[in-house]
Amino acid sequence: MPGGRITDDALDPAPEAVAVVVPRIERIHDLLASISLDEFDPATDLLPLVHPDRFGALEETINLFARQLDLTVREHRETIRELELSRRELESQLTTIDEQRAALRTMSTPVVELWDDVLALPVVGLVDARRADEMIAALLERVTQARARCVIIDLTGVERIDDATSGHFLRLVATTRLVGTFCVITGLSPQIADAMTELGIDMGRTPTLATLKDGLKACFTHLGRATARRSP
Repeated sequence: MPGGRITDDALDPAPEAVAVVVPRIERIHDLLASISLDEFDPATDLLPLVHPDRFGALEETINLFARQLDLTVREHRETIRELELSRRELESQLTTIDEQRAALRTMSTPVVELWDDVLALPVVGLVDARRADEMIAALLERVTQARARCVIIDLTGVERIDDATSGHFLRLVATTRLVGTFCVITGLSPQIADAMTELGIDMGRTPTLATLKDGLKACFTHLGRATARRSP
């Protein structure tokens, strides 16, 4: 001891030597391999604690680590499974909502076949740009399918009208004319008629009649004239 100083190492007893056989090392290797390959099973892969030595304490620590890691992995998988179920439920709910919206749109824009060659589109409530587009699409589809020559746009269910709404109606009427369909507007209340007059809305050559019955008569007259013109 240089200078007569006694170090801490000189006071500590020599560490206990532990003889470790190769199979114990191999079992640790196999355990770690099963964890890395995601094949760990606590029931079969944990290290056997049969040696009460210092290496056995290490084996017990490794087992504790493996159990905790397995528990964390299981909890993580359960969380992912629950999230996946929630995602599927949400997708199902969104699909249901989309179907309900489609059904509501169909109900809000019903195109009714009143007679041969005569369709009716009853309008209820307010009409915005999106609903006007849906009405036009639904009407054109039915006109094409039924090869209808007359369309009655009934406004009995419309309580008020403004510049934007009137523009949508004019677009709807213009679209029916473009496909060669005779168009009649019915159900104009005195309030709506006054509002249209104040707004300067001109329906042009489109007949505006009081009732759906009057509109149907106008369509029959139009169809009769068309038939007479085609007759030799």
